[in-house]
Amino acid sequence: MFKVRKSALIAVVAGLCLVAGFFSRIVAISPVTPQIGQFLTCSDELSTNKDFLTVYLTENAVANSLRNSLCSNPVVARQFGTVRLIVGHNDYDTFRYINHGVADLALVKSNVIEAFRANLIYDYEVIAAHDNYSAYFIALREKPQLTKEYLIGKRIGILDYPSSRSGYIIPKTTLQSLGLNDENVSLSHYSSHGELRKALLSGEVDLIGSYWAEEDEQSLSRSYITALDKDVSGMRWYLKMQTRNTDLRCALQSAITDTAKASSNSYYQNIDLIDRCPNEAI
Repeated sequence: MFKVRKSALIAVVAGLCLVAGFFSRIVAISPVTPQIGQFLTCSDELSTNKDFLTVYLTENAVANSLRNSLCSNPVVARQFGTVRLIVGHNDYDTFRYINHGVADLALVKSNVIEAFRANLIYDYEVIAAHDNYSAYFIALREKPQLTKEYLIGKRIGILDYPSSRSGYIIPKTTLQSLGLNDENVSLSHYSSHGELRKALLSGEVDLIGSYWAEEDEQSLSRSYITALDKDVSGMRWYLKMQTRNTDLRCALQSAITDTAKASSNSYYQNIDLIDRCPNEAI
């Protein structure tokens, strides 16, 4: 009897091992893709230095130009082996790279840095800033009205990341102030301001929450926008200055300036350097 039970026990254990091995192979073959942004780097190593300069952005419009400028900068080449540029796609990416102080240089909103207290914990310092701007409701064929009667039942497009001022926070706050919510308006979430515009032009939504750019004149009418907030804090370039690496600070200001000049987006063409380095240092 004992032998029978022992044989049965061995069979059960063997079966469990077989099942475990099967599932371990499934995990090995089909791993869960981590939620992470797009990576860009230099085509060749800059030096034998093992350190890399980590840059975090949430805007594709400046990513390639900045990467090229940084990878050709002699100061960056002296101090780092390569550049690792991440284009974040959502608030998870921003949390990962800013809240944990991973990024050396970041292009983000000031409310993000302040929310994570990253300026105090990691000594993030503003080295350049883009203009403040306005947040709007934008429609295709009529000027949006900021009344409950007008907005009730409307299909409204907003962004899917809560840290965006013009694409999420301000539109949601405006609706709430009018006593509107998900039950009496239809909110659709999109991954970018570009996707919002595509949804509006295709008729998926009646209006969107976003900013207004000069490029919008080509497909939308300025007559059909309504301001929600006329002084939204603009994008800021933050450098982690835990050491007083002034050579790097000046080199990055130079790279940011070159990137602004090369940008096809009118918003990013205007840049204000904070405590500008003298020309000979750049």
